[in-house]
Amino acid sequence: MSIDIVRFGKEIIEEEIRALNRLKDALNENFEKAVNLILGTTGKVIITGIGKSGIIGKKIASTFSSTGTPSFFLHPAEAIHGDLGMVEKEDLIIAISNSGESPELIAIIPTLKRWGNKIIAITNNPNSTLAKNSDIVLHLNIDKEACPLNLAPTSSTTATLVLGDALASTLLTIRNFKKEHFAEFHPGGALGKKLMKVSQIMHTGEKLPIVPENTPLQDAIITMSEKGFGAVLIVDKNNHLKGILTDGDLRRFIKKGGSIDKSKVEDAMTISPKYITEDMLVLEALEIMERYKITVLPVVKDNIPIGLVHLHDILKSGVV
Repeated sequence: MSIDIVRFGKEIIEEEIRALNRLKDALNENFEKAVNLILGTTGKVIITGIGKSGIIGKKIASTFSSTGTPSFFLHPAEAIHGDLGMVEKEDLIIAISNSGESPELIAIIPTLKRWGNKIIAITNNPNSTLAKNSDIVLHLNIDKEACPLNLAPTSSTTATLVLGDALASTLLTIRNFKKEHFAEFHPGGALGKKLMKVSQIMHTGEKLPIVPENTPLQDAIITMSEKGFGAVLIVDKNNHLKGILTDGDLRRFIKKGGSIDKSKVEDAMTISPKYITEDMLVLEALEIMERYKITVLPVVKDNIPIGLVHLHDILKSGVV
């Protein structure tokens, strides 16, 4: 059989886009009810489903958990052989079945209802056994699969996945879930590193190279050498950051004929230097370093130095 492969691929994608538009059109007050039911639960959100629905369910559970809604996946076939013991009465169930008649899934519904667990159904059959035994039904509204045989779960699984994302994204928005919360749930891997904060890598306390503004330049150089950052922070009588002296500042000062023995640190320092705060992302600090071609940034709070970040610290953190 000869076909235009690229064109055929685009047709399949268009069919799934059409399915998503049908899902969007079917979204109604039940979606709001489902969101509110999830927000109100004091237990975990348990996702269950068999086959391809189960695979999508695992992804939805993972997305929920990483965005502020504690969740896990329960395989219905394992549930009827003992894993129902994982369910507590406070837990909320999201049951996924395109037909709404999956035997393994239907088998656990009576027990869940007897225990009093609330059930949200995600199904393409609003008249199914699952739908009739659920508290809320989210209808996929898919009229055909993208599969040319109209058999393989394609449009239906895509719609379920997108519906799960819509639930998770709505929930995290209502909960005011922020980047820092996301970072807490993703301490490893690229996501966690990209969301790493300055406070996690900055040098503090006695490690900081700080001198008063009237310090002899020679003494400031000794402090710079002892601390090993190639820079020293200069503060006024109120401990407010007034300037910074770097290796580069020192070279430029000497090149202009400045005297190390007879000068004060303020004679060679850079006034009003660039700085960051501890709650900024490390990537933001790196962007400032790259933009202004500097390698050291003071970390301040109320204009008082509380830390220091060197380019080497950022490189060692693994954010780039």
